[in-house]
Amino acid sequence: MTSKQKAYIALSVTSIVWGTSWIASRLAVQKVPAFQVSSIRQFIAGALFTGFFLIKGYKLPNLKQLKWLVGMSVLLFVSANGLATVGVKYISSGLAALIAALYPLSVVVIERIFFKNTKITLLTFIGIILGLAGIAIVFYENAFHNHQEGYWIGITVSLIAMLSWSVGTIFIARKQINMNPYYSTGWQMLIGAVFLLLLSAATGNTIPVSSIPTQTWLAITYLVAMGSILAYVAFIYTMKHLEASIAALYAYINPIVAILIGSVIINETITLKIIIGSVITLIGVYIVNLSLRKQKKALVEPIE
Repeated sequence: MTSKQKAYIALSVTSIVWGTSWIASRLAVQKVPAFQVSSIRQFIAGALFTGFFLIKGYKLPNLKQLKWLVGMSVLLFVSANGLATVGVKYISSGLAALIAALYPLSVVVIERIFFKNTKITLLTFIGIILGLAGIAIVFYENAFHNHQEGYWIGITVSLIAMLSWSVGTIFIARKQINMNPYYSTGWQMLIGAVFLLLLSAATGNTIPVSSIPTQTWLAITYLVAMGSILAYVAFIYTMKHLEASIAALYAYINPIVAILIGSVIINETITLKIIIGSVITLIGVYIVNLSLRKQKKALVEPIE
């Protein structure tokens, strides 16, 4: 089997596992506070990542690296992952996954407003409008028909989580450190776990570890083993062996997996409008990404 074939298998693993991780998160937070769930997940996964590399002889991060790791941890694992975990307590896993998939749209807008280095072309504009129109259809269907108490809390924190991921993505693209990406992720998870634990304690929103039910432990085990380790390793592998545009396809598959599996396993509502709205949203995200690739290609092509 060639590296490219393995990469396509890895892409399938990433798409399916990260899609089902939304359902696992929703199951995990039913009886345990969300920040506590996220903290336990990040601590276990982070300890496994960093422990592996420390055993291999990797050095501890220096002060400069540590500052960068703390910043990325707050954006990606405290605000983005932590708040996304809070979100699935109040909204369906499919809707949460769909909101997360909007991050390319917010990246374009943030880059344009604050850095002036991204053009809002007609194609980009059409993509943004489609993305927002699609998500509006899903919002409407959920908000006025089948939503639970705290629905708008879930929407709000999920949007903040998506924006945090967008900002973190921009910072990573602009400033990186000379550090193994897996090792770096492990430290970010560990640091994030500490912050999340402090947040849980500060809000008084914790329960004794001995009181955590089996269902939550099983969900956390899945999130750590499959979502934080297997899927992430598979994603890095696809990024190394496939074109970025192909490797990014997971972002369009995740919400569909979350919506379909969520409707089967935990009986989340799925209607024709939700399906149509989801498809329109993902088409919009695809068009935005397409417009960005065209802009990058225009920058590198020689002028004849």
